Amino acid sequence: MSNEKLIQTIQAFGDAWNRHDIDALMSFMHEDCVFETVAGPEVYGSRHEGVAAVRKAFEAAWQTIPDAQWLNASCWAAGDHGVMESTFTGTAADGSLIEANMVDLLEFRDGKIILKNAFRKNRPHLPAKV
Repeated sequence: MSNEKLIQTIQAFGDAWNRHDIDALMSFMHEDCVFETVAGPEVYGSRHEGVAAVRKAFEAAWQTIPDAQWLNASCWAAGDHGVMESTFTGTAADGSLIEANMVDLLEFRDGKIILKNAFRKNRPHLPAKV
């Protein structure tokens, strides 16, 4: 797949995140996909392996932060790797606001995402809007 096509795929993947469209998201994922989260007990955060586990983890993002958005995305690709930089925003359960830059490192196999490795700045939440 050309770098241009990979960039278009990454952009469409980001758009699906912002629509909270789990079926569209999973259509980009390889059957052997892995998702490494921004937080967790291990050096890589938490690892979810396989379509069912990745789907459940993706859905949990919207359950935890129902207004989650990934804004101002900048995407690029080379070979079988891609990057999406964005600003993550949302409202935590206590009403505080989350706004932090993040990066998804993506690895592709057969035109599908085999690995989504997410990183986000560890910034304190902002006060709730009054």
